[in-house]
Amino acid sequence: MPDADELVANALAAVRGTDVRQAERQLDQLMVGTGAVDGSTAVDAALLRRLVRALGRLWPRGWQPVDVDRITSRRLDGRAARLVRAAMAVQRRDQAEPVPAWWDDQLRELAATKADGSVVAGWASQEGLDRADALRSAVDALALVESLPPIAVLRPPPGTSGAALPRTAGTARSGSPMLDRVRALLAKAESTTFPAEAEALTGKAQELIARHSIDEALLAAGSERGDLPGGVRLSTDAPYAGAKALLVQEVAAANRCEAVWSDDLGFATVLGWPADLVAVELLYTSLLVQATAAMLRGRAERRPGSGRRTKVWDESFLNAFALRIGERLRTATEAATTAADEAAAETAGAEGLLPVLAARGEAVRERLDSLFPGVTRHRLSVRDAEGWSSGTSAADRASLDVGGARKPRQVPGRPDPR
Repeated sequence: MPDADELVANALAAVRGTDVRQAERQLDQLMVGTGAVDGSTAVDAALLRRLVRALGRLWPRGWQPVDVDRITSRRLDGRAARLVRAAMAVQRRDQAEPVPAWWDDQLRELAATKADGSVVAGWASQEGLDRADALRSAVDALALVESLPPIAVLRPPPGTSGAALPRTAGTARSGSPMLDRVRALLAKAESTTFPAEAEALTGKAQELIARHSIDEALLAAGSERGDLPGGVRLSTDAPYAGAKALLVQEVAAANRCEAVWSDDLGFATVLGWPADLVAVELLYTSLLVQATAAMLRGRAERRPGSGRRTKVWDESFLNAFALRIGERLRTATEAATTAADEAAAETAGAEGLLPVLAARGEAVRERLDSLFPGVTRHRLSVRDAEGWSSGTSAADRASLDVGGARKPRQVPGRPDPR
């Protein structure tokens, strides 16, 4: 009989092929095991060892725990994702130092912090899986993890010298009075049933965020730190992945960040300075909730017998919502920037704000060019004028008066409502 490692290798090769019967035969071989008394235990151990090794190879290739969890849930299911989380806990136990604090934060958020006993058998028992289904799911998870391509390295991974650097200013998720105020405003915006109130609250949140970003920029300009822009990845899963990616892009642009969408991997990468990245993540998460609620309300307001498919209408609605919200967030940012620049100009000997922001923006674009040299742009198309109009109205019912309103600019490709 083959040993456990060979059995696992044969099952993987069969699953990756096109012969379904051969794949089933190899899974049957895994069921039989090595023929020894502890044959099943040996197979489980071999599966886990190979999965742990595969995870360890992903970290220097740009993947982070949350990324692996996201794509496993997306391409397989929650059961496979929970097995991978358990394997990540095992891999962390033997991970070479240094391990950055944010890495352990991600593992804690995923509840991937315990790895005792027989991991595969314990996982199968918790999921209520019989032996055949457990092995099939485990092999599928292993095949996926081993097939993941390299992606942009946004932060130094564990085991590298850069991983030992302290947390960069502005990345804290809690303990900031300003961020607590922003979270409170966005929570109110998500819970209210009045669109005008929701948009006013979101506009106020963006104004606070912009002021905080300016303070961080001025603070960094006066120090000797050699920080580089960082990055985060935000989920853009179906349905309406393109509209979600557009919303990420608009929120990122309003906060002096750059965004790149990886459609096949189900996420958008946002590059920017730490405080701005925190802002983008907070706003995107909240606006996605608000956009979905507005879309559902808009469906109820559709003209009877319009004859348009709901999916096409929804997509047009969300695209229009994203673009108009982006305009309004940028208005809030520009107003805060103008006020801060005027205040700086009145201060004797104060360095101008705009050159500082320009330099930071250029650093973000250089980071974009270095990580994504072959990026291309996608042209937005409007397939439902009614959905577009409804989405625009949903994002434009109230004036976000945060320092002087201005007439929204016309976006290319958008029907002019006048």
